[in-house]
Amino acid sequence: MPTRRLFLSGVVAAPVLLPNLGRSAELPEKLQLTPACGDEDDLTPSQTEGPFFTPQTPQKRDFASDAPNGERMTIGGYVLTPTCRPVATALVELWHADETGTYDTSGYRLRGHQFTDADGHWWFNTIVPGLYPGRTRHYHLKVQRPGGRVLTTQLYFPNEPRNERDGIFDGALVLDIARTDDGRFGRYDFVVA
Repeated sequence: MPTRRLFLSGVVAAPVLLPNLGRSAELPEKLQLTPACGDEDDLTPSQTEGPFFTPQTPQKRDFASDAPNGERMTIGGYVLTPTCRPVATALVELWHADETGTYDTSGYRLRGHQFTDADGHWWFNTIVPGLYPGRTRHYHLKVQRPGGRVLTTQLYFPNEPRNERDGIFDGALVLDIARTDDGRFGRYDFVVA
């Protein structure tokens, strides 16, 4: 099984593929572009930011050190235009609950942002968020291309028992997840206006 670092380096090195041009041998079969892009109907759906958003988060990629007892997970992907072009320097902001389902409401634990690289790639090393009453397992994100509108959304886990009972859950926002030797890797490609 590959390590998360090896897997992530393969994703960073892999080209963004247009939906009808085939697949890269460097990406596992189950990690396809999500969602398929090609027209305005394929923009990533927006969702509520919820009650736990905190502005002016620090710039960071490593959230895992904020919760050393949590199950390690790397999430990443690309920010793309509706015509599948990568968006460089897009803002990607992440916040989520810790392994017990608790949000930090007084600081910046499991909160931060980054900017996509020249190829539109983003990623965070974090943990699997815990469950709390009324919600399924999820991450909160804001994504904004330079000069564009802010997309506020959430990402979910596949086959999570609570997905069907969560009134906010959207199947178009499910991560593609692969297991690695040192955790999990979840991929999602944002398509923004």
